[in-house]
Amino acid sequence: MSDSTPLGEFLRARREALKPQDVGLPEHGRRRVPGLRREEVAMLAGVSADYYMRLEQGRESSPSPQVIGAVADALHLDDEATDHLRRLTRAPQERRTLPAGHDQVAPQLLRLLDSWPDTPAFVVGPALDILACNALASALHSGFQRFDNLARMVFVDPEGRDFYQDWDNAAQSCVAEIRAAYGHDPRSPRIIEVVETLSGKSPEFAELWARHHVKGKTRQAKNLKHARVGSLEIQFSAFTVNGAPHQQLVVYQAEPASPTAAAFAELRSPVDDREGEQDQRAAEWIQ
Repeated sequence: MSDSTPLGEFLRARREALKPQDVGLPEHGRRRVPGLRREEVAMLAGVSADYYMRLEQGRESSPSPQVIGAVADALHLDDEATDHLRRLTRAPQERRTLPAGHDQVAPQLLRLLDSWPDTPAFVVGPALDILACNALASALHSGFQRFDNLARMVFVDPEGRDFYQDWDNAAQSCVAEIRAAYGHDPRSPRIIEVVETLSGKSPEFAELWARHHVKGKTRQAKNLKHARVGSLEIQFSAFTVNGAPHQQLVVYQAEPASPTAAAFAELRSPVDDREGEQDQRAAEWIQ
């Protein structure tokens, strides 16, 4: 039987990422499989090898919380990855599927975005689609072909590698964030569409997606480089939208009186039409 379920794919990827010495096991001779063997994970988790095999093959649909915790410990999963594992074991009827109109941003949130002229802010969906943004966020990302999907911008748009100064970290974060959203709704047509399209366009995306790393947006520093105003050092925070948990509000901030704050002020000033040209209504990037 093929390990083709989301749960099986996750367990296998995380098992193969570990080496025996990572979990205190001796390594004897040449191994035919990468990482740990199934029976080794089973032993570490205190379950039978047959039971663990059924988990990876999707034939065990309702593991107990104790088993989930034991498997998470055996695979050295952090809190976010453990939560992801729990979500993957849920029955379909228990999942948070996206309702109709999930990509619509509430009018109150749109007004909030526009009330922050000094702060770039935007709303993203679970597949990192840009659902709404204020004027400064649009100006900040004006070098991209389209300000439409953060993952597309990082992996496919030529501007991505210049704009994101720590490109590797930006790439890993994008994939881990989509993977976290995927755990809530593995059948999401939009997430599947984005993953399939980017996997076909970017081998780097495909490689990172296969690692099954999970991490949601929180807060951290970013180093960006805008073609007109130069290097930017920002802090960003992400907030779940009350009433729309599938949406996140992302806010970029600059230290007061810093070069980045001055750069934001310059971005707010009028820009030469030739410099600001971009076709925001171009054909959809997914064909």
